[in-house]
Amino acid sequence: MPDVKTGDSVPTRSVELNIEGMTCAACAARIEKVVGRLNAVKSVNVNLASEKAHITFVPGDVQESDLIRTIEKAGYGAKLASQTAVEEEKQRKQREYKREVIKFWASVALTAPLVIQMLYMLFGGMAFIPNWVSWFLATPVQFYIGWRFYKGAYHALRGGTANMDVLVTLGTSMAYAYSAILTAQGKPDVYFDSSATVVTLIFMGKLLEAKAKAKSSSAIEALAKLGAKAAHVLRDGKEIDVPVEQLRVGDVVRVRPGEKVPSDGVVKEGSTTIDESFLTGEPSPVSKSPGDPVVGASVNQTRTFTMEITKVGADTALAQVIRWVDQAQGSKAPVQRLADRISGIFVPIVLVAALVTLLLWGVFNGWSHGLMAAVAVLVIACPCSLGLATPTAIMVGTGLGAESGILVKGGEHLELAHQVNAVVFDKTGTLTSGKPQVTDIWTETGVTEQHLMAVAAALESQSDHPLGMAVVNDAKGQGIPIPSATDVEAVPGKGIVGWVNGTKVQIGNRRWLTESGIPSCRTTY
Repeated sequence: MPDVKTGDSVPTRSVELNIEGMTCAACAARIEKVVGRLNAVKSVNVNLASEKAHITFVPGDVQESDLIRTIEKAGYGAKLASQTAVEEEKQRKQREYKREVIKFWASVALTAPLVIQMLYMLFGGMAFIPNWVSWFLATPVQFYIGWRFYKGAYHALRGGTANMDVLVTLGTSMAYAYSAILTAQGKPDVYFDSSATVVTLIFMGKLLEAKAKAKSSSAIEALAKLGAKAAHVLRDGKEIDVPVEQLRVGDVVRVRPGEKVPSDGVVKEGSTTIDESFLTGEPSPVSKSPGDPVVGASVNQTRTFTMEITKVGADTALAQVIRWVDQAQGSKAPVQRLADRISGIFVPIVLVAALVTLLLWGVFNGWSHGLMAAVAVLVIACPCSLGLATPTAIMVGTGLGAESGILVKGGEHLELAHQVNAVVFDKTGTLTSGKPQVTDIWTETGVTEQHLMAVAAALESQSDHPLGMAVVNDAKGQGIPIPSATDVEAVPGKGIVGWVNGTKVQIGNRRWLTESGIPSCRTTY
């Protein structure tokens, strides 16, 4: 469900839409403009790189269907983000990308002979491809491979704006049409190679953009994969395995050692330790007893326990983290807002510049040269990179941060990060490599370090606790023989106990050792 917020006077609702058909920054600016005209809309943020729109509006005065209808009238597709499953959307884009790759190589095959002839002629050679053959090769490139540009230009013009597709369509169509007329008149100089090459190169640019967008969203996909897939629900005295999507608040779930907690909740029965490092960064498992909260996607370490589900779906901690990363990737930095404003007026300026170029070159140097100069202005001045570079950089930056456990609130904060010269941390426990190591050893008189490490490693070798594994790794690193231990038992939140060579050995925190009658450890060294 969309978020609902209460302001000073009226409540507002935020909704996220998936947008289809955007090709450049002018498209994003157009959508923001037409949606922003609606009286009840408070803010609109359209991100070209993520192909999403985040809209805040007053419910009642306008509905989600009105927003979608307005975007569709502007020539673009829109649907609620919640209506499109992430995995299904990913698969759809992958299928489209594969089809586009096939079309690109077909375009390369058709364009290559024209380019080879052009290069041959630049070095003084003669044309070896008849004009009608060039016409035959360039036609499918212009109208089949380049159909996406015609379609985009039509939607943009129908919506009362001009975008990159308009520039590409005008430029290549002028070169193609002029060459067709010259061919019909039997004249030798044609420019089919120029129109076909421009379409192929810009099509290649679109493929590279699509690939960059797919890589940029990989962080969110990685976060989404952290969650559990199924849960053991206890209903009517029976254990039933159900997908986590079917969990309801109030369900009682059993979680076994090594399994992921299916959703947020509280422990009902049993005690265990849980690895919550994906959320907190703490490498040490956290002890959990009845009444303690547990977080979905954390990993149960030691014992089976039952829990009651308190949050599901979009309300869970993992879902909130994913939402924060997604919003951060879609946010706009100040420099991007400047780029969007420039892109909004850039295309009309380019059209005027191309017209002036055509007239001046045509009058003073012939209309043939004037036409090609105008085409060059149209196709070179496309504002693609202007509107795509910044949002893609934000997506990559916030995405890499999320993969490393760093959540960036938005593009503005990412842009200001270069001014940081000092960082203050309030949780020193999280500032670790995540892999504990033995740094110092203290022993009582008469006890050698090697003997202490050997006995400790004997017990800890049967535990998967990070601190215990550090002890075992250190003993192995020193080449200390590790004896076998029997009757080993891990006590959650306290330590571990067992027998080594007929002697009872207990390893744990100071409180547990004191409760067991073992003399207090030294507090100073």
